[in-house]
Amino acid sequence: MQHPTPTTEPPTFTTTPIEHLIANTIRILTIDAIEKAHSGHPGLPMGCADFATILWTQFLRHNPANPHWPNRDRFILSAGHGSMLLYSLLHLCGYPHITLEQLQKFRQLHSLTPGHPEAHETPGVEVTTGPLGQGTGNSVGLAIAQKHLAALFNTPDFNLFDHRIYTIVSDGDLQEGISHEAASLAGHLGLDNLIWFYDDNRVSIEGFTDLAYSDDVPTRFRAYNWHVITIDGHNHSQIHAALREALTITGRPTLIIGKTTIGKGSPKLQGQPKAHSDALGPQEVAATKRALGWPEDSQFLIPSRVTAYFQKLRHELAAQETEWNRTLQAYTRAYPQKAALLKKIQEKQIPTNLPDLLPQFQAGQNLATRNASGQILTTLFDHLPHLIGGSADLAPSTKTWIKTHGSFQKNHYHGRNLHFGIREHTMAAILNGIAYHRSGLIPFGATFFAFTDYMRPPIRLGALSKLHTIYVLTHDSIFVGEDGPTHQPVEHLAALRAIPRLSLIRPADANETAQAWLVALSQQDRPTLLVLTRQDIPTLDRSKCAPATGLRQGAYILWEANPNVPPQIILIGTGSEVHLCLQAAEHLAAEGYAPRVVSMPSWDLFEAQPQSYKDHVLPPSIPARIAVEAGIRMGWERYIGEKGLFIGVERFGASAPHTRLQEAYGLTVPHILSKTRALLPPTP
Repeated sequence: MQHPTPTTEPPTFTTTPIEHLIANTIRILTIDAIEKAHSGHPGLPMGCADFATILWTQFLRHNPANPHWPNRDRFILSAGHGSMLLYSLLHLCGYPHITLEQLQKFRQLHSLTPGHPEAHETPGVEVTTGPLGQGTGNSVGLAIAQKHLAALFNTPDFNLFDHRIYTIVSDGDLQEGISHEAASLAGHLGLDNLIWFYDDNRVSIEGFTDLAYSDDVPTRFRAYNWHVITIDGHNHSQIHAALREALTITGRPTLIIGKTTIGKGSPKLQGQPKAHSDALGPQEVAATKRALGWPEDSQFLIPSRVTAYFQKLRHELAAQETEWNRTLQAYTRAYPQKAALLKKIQEKQIPTNLPDLLPQFQAGQNLATRNASGQILTTLFDHLPHLIGGSADLAPSTKTWIKTHGSFQKNHYHGRNLHFGIREHTMAAILNGIAYHRSGLIPFGATFFAFTDYMRPPIRLGALSKLHTIYVLTHDSIFVGEDGPTHQPVEHLAALRAIPRLSLIRPADANETAQAWLVALSQQDRPTLLVLTRQDIPTLDRSKCAPATGLRQGAYILWEANPNVPPQIILIGTGSEVHLCLQAAEHLAAEGYAPRVVSMPSWDLFEAQPQSYKDHVLPPSIPARIAVEAGIRMGWERYIGEKGLFIGVERFGASAPHTRLQEAYGLTVPHILSKTRALLPPTP
């Protein structure tokens, strides 16, 4: 039952030091919101309220009136289950969309305060977090973006980009493997703009962390080349001193280990596992309010001193951006060329003639699409200064090393080739972090297609968050050959196509690959996966086939025996299998049939087309269809229908030359012809 908020405030509101009053306000807003929702995680917000108060009131540079100020500090709540900590801070600081009503709608449909923070939904939320560990990788990506911009644009007289990345990580975050990958790379790169606060409360859902966790965290992070500070996470003077110290460290990221009490303020539940993810219940809520000096019958009560404090703070925060804008104006006058480049990056400007600048691949040239992509990427790097990325230690194979643009390394942050090491999971999370920076940088990452199994969580979160990231995924099928089934993707096309708002493109030749890159650069509201071959494949003769620009529609009529009559059968292929479909169709045409070949590099692009176009490519009146793809059948039913056939790979691959695998798995023209003829009437 809710009670009206009292009109008079208790004496404790005027006598409690303001920082403690703010921290307790966060605790009260947290328990009221969770109690109203009947669900949530009160433990972390209550335990981290002291650290967050000092950080947000005395260190964090941001402007609630403009959540997108380029030089703002970034705050990442990697332990996203503690989202009420962030929502409370956004509301208190005056972010206009995060009203008290939104706090009261915590975890409700269509609110801006979902159970875990969502950057694409809530202004002021920098990163979508929840799956533990993702925020650690994201924070490294954000730190990389800042370092790169600083290297490009800062001058001896203008420190244009000097913001910091502050991250709250939990016991759970540090147990996840991705945090080891992220911390290792951050230390190697010397990202001294990165500060993590470890909420060391020794509690997880199942109980106390000593059930499964006994890491020597300080030693671990010192070994990663981090600066480590250990404090009482509730002692405001120690928090303040630790943050001041972190700002003086150069050449290393900083980990502040805060010894905290989960659910601090709750008389019965603080320090207990039950405080992690359960609403306190009416009796314990009342007891907590008594303990913190709040009226028991209040709801979402914010002391007037706290309100007044943040009103004043908002003016100070806005003044910081105003001063930065003056600096930017002076910088523009002093360095007009650099300022023009900055504008080009921020606006993601792409030359209108970029398609004409890309390599033109000649018919008959045998070229793996990974090799074509490498040539294309070299041109893109020369014309797109916002393109930055690299490989998980596979650049020679993925063809993503652009030697003329240098490596991003410690004290060499202007390089645009990123070296992620053998860290696929954190590579994808770092790409998300660079995209979350919202500075105009377009990140890409490369590895073998089979290894997307290591990357699926951040790929999925990138799609959820509408991030502009690009993946170069080579070695796309069993035609990897001798490396065998461990490296041969079979189910991966189907698995990744299943992710909403994720674009997957598997081009059929070098010129389709160029078009795929252009699409990837244009799709700014989603990740794009370019799935490329290891083996050489022919470059199609476009004088006899439709232009490669058809890729932009996701599927197009590549070739047909007689365009003036309806086709008798439609052969649909993706990637290297398009060539098999085309050869089979030519045999059928010679036998007197009227086949059509459809290149379908992207289901999602095709589904975005008008129904009239889709019916033009795949007429509903033509049920005789066969799809050929070196992967599992799942999902192809929508395009081949009940009477269609599928030729693919329904079992794991094998270690052998790819030509032998082609025969063993039936991915040959004779096999396609034998299956196709079964759908056709006898020739006259």
